[in-house]
Amino acid sequence: MNILKVMEILPQRYPILLIDRVLELEEGKRILALKNVTIGEPYFQGHFPPLPMMPGVYMLEAMAQAGGILVYQTLKFDRSKEMLVYAGVDDVRFKKPVFPGDQMVIEVEVLSLRKGLTKLSGVITVKGETASTGIIYVALRKIEDFRNH
Repeated sequence: MNILKVMEILPQRYPILLIDRVLELEEGKRILALKNVTIGEPYFQGHFPPLPMMPGVYMLEAMAQAGGILVYQTLKFDRSKEMLVYAGVDDVRFKKPVFPGDQMVIEVEVLSLRKGLTKLSGVITVKGETASTGIIYVALRKIEDFRNH
């Protein structure tokens, strides 16, 4: 799945779109995606200029976006009326920094899949080494509910 297909599925756009390509997708089971990290990412201006490294929350967001693609493709709901939102995270660990020039391989597996609440397990590796891990919960919500807050 190239970036154009990714953008058809995910609502995120630059500078928060963090998936460049999907390598593998098994509906209801797992996804393998890529993020090419470049010095042009806006967060590198302030995190940290002498030694630019990707903020951990962006690694977590990349896992959530990969998981979002997996859930969107599995549940096949009307994306003009419903969207996935974060519902929580557990057991997040940042084990290795990610720097400009790195390529993140993002693997997300479904632990439980329901429209109300889906539980995902994510792992990001760089050069075969684990950079971060975590459990992510996403929930399906009506877009209309957010417009009327």
